[in-house]
Amino acid sequence: MKNNQVATFGGGCFWCIEAIVQRLKGVSSVASGYAGGNTADPSYREVCSGSTGHAEVVQVVFDSDILAYEDLITIFMTSHDPTTLNRQGADRGTQYRSVIYYHDDEQKTVAENVLSMLKDKFSSPIVTELSKLDKFYPAEDYHQNYYNDNGQAGYCRVVINPKLQKLKQQYADRLKAE
Repeated sequence: MKNNQVATFGGGCFWCIEAIVQRLKGVSSVASGYAGGNTADPSYREVCSGSTGHAEVVQVVFDSDILAYEDLITIFMTSHDPTTLNRQGADRGTQYRSVIYYHDDEQKTVAENVLSMLKDKFSSPIVTELSKLDKFYPAEDYHQNYYNDNGQAGYCRVVINPKLQKLKQQYADRLKAE
């Protein structure tokens, strides 16, 4: 039985987060996009300028009978650095902030519990924003499925591949068969 739910979060470049969650059992679709800003239907160029207030995010459809929201958020939180404000690696700006956009009060409570549970796992305080999702805007087509379509690109090899190796080491039992 499918118990599909939707989750939205960002942790730096959406290509990284997309590549990670696509590989999890129970995830049926992932869309890269923008949320949390003040411009309707922003473009990538507008978001990258930092003027719209949006974050690069992914919206994930998952079967909660296979992958609990708590586990999805835990994997997300341990797949990026939630202790750096408005930055992941070389990517800097509010569009790269660590953020969980909850869809309802239950998701908010679960996210709060996960953040509390993980706070002692990091040497610095978690700065992940927790906000209600207002609107999700899908990114342009060339941003969708980026790693799978461009795995040999320099960014994918240098930045995303190590994240996927870490994912395989920490969560091998949660991954789809290759």
